[in-house]
Amino acid sequence: MVGPGRTFKQVDRFPALTLEGRLAGRSMGFPVRLRWTGDAGVGTKDYRSYGRGYTIEVDGKPELPGSSSPAFRGDPSRHDPEDLLVASLSACHMLWYLHLCAERGIVVREYEDAAAGTLALDERTDGRFVEVRLNPRVGIERGDPDLARSLHDVAHARCYIARSVNFPVHVSPTISVRSAAEAGAR
Repeated sequence: MVGPGRTFKQVDRFPALTLEGRLAGRSMGFPVRLRWTGDAGVGTKDYRSYGRGYTIEVDGKPELPGSSSPAFRGDPSRHDPEDLLVASLSACHMLWYLHLCAERGIVVREYEDAAAGTLALDERTDGRFVEVRLNPRVGIERGDPDLARSLHDVAHARCYIARSVNFPVHVSPTISVRSAAEAGAR
């Protein structure tokens, strides 16, 4: 168990990874600017008087427009914090998984995840995520499908985002073997 409510299979049979020694023992910063864009001329005079729009800005990257969820008067065409949390878990898991496959000779040609999070609200609409489910579908061209499946456990154990949340993240992978011709046709 790593963190509250998070479980995964034993991964001791895989040696510890190093990041070429250059990152070991260091911490990294991730500065982000968030700018509210929802002032409709009267500020937050009342709950209905302001927009929920904002932009996320990171130096050297395109701005990301955001809003609250439509359930909370947000713009449905923009990403909300709940979308971004689920997407962060899914992306972190995938990036670790691809890294592990590359190290172990498994050639991944397709990866798609239909991830979903569950937010539970109480009577006051205070809420919290109670779980996220990752459902990666992976097409491999070369390598052992059983090893490919077990590497999801390792990726989950090493994902920085999954290690940082206080709710369970469940991973239910599907592995299929693709011929080189099939993988190239997609």
